[in-house]
This record gives sequence, C-alpha cells and structure tokens, in this order.
Amino acid sequence: MKQQDPQIQATSQAEADSEATPGAKPARRTLLRRLLSHHELATLLLLLHAPIDARAKPEIPMLQEAGLVEQVQDDAGDPRIRLTKEGNAVLQGLGLAR
Repeated sequence: MKQQDPQIQATSQAEADSEATPGAKPARRTLLRRLLSHHELATLLLLLHAPIDARAKPEIPMLQEAGLVEQVQDDAGDPRIRLTKEGNAVLQGLGLAR
C-alpha cells in the first residue's frame, strides 16, 4: 500500500472532520497547496518593500490565486499589487518579513 504524504493526510482528515459535523465551519487552510517557484518568491520579495504595478510580473495571477497578493489602487487610481497577510506569513516563515 502506498504511503500518503503526512501534510496531505492531515488536510484530508481535517476536511473529513468538517464534513462529519453539519454546520461546522471548515478549517482554514494554512499550508500552501504547492511549492512556490523562484520567480514567485522573488516577486514576493519585491512586494515586501513596496507595491508594484499590476502588470509588472507574469507571476502575479498565480500569487493572487494562492491568496498571497492582492490588487489595490494607488492615489492616482492605477492598479498596484501588494502582499496579503498570508504573503507576509510566507516571507516570515523564511525569516525575511518585517
């Protein structure tokens, strides 16, 4: 029998537990669903210092989907990308965040 990754097994168990209790709030996922590429990590590091133009990096849509960045408008009304709490948490886990 093939052994399952402990992180996947824990996530599956948490999902099964939340489905077993009607009306229970689903557990918030705190683990990334996949590893980040070196380009995505570099983009997070850029965002650590200042919001960037929404079209600046091709990795932005994947980081938005992962909930690590969000789009905001600057004072001029131009779209900018900045880190979310989750994005900051990833950098803190690497010992890089403020």
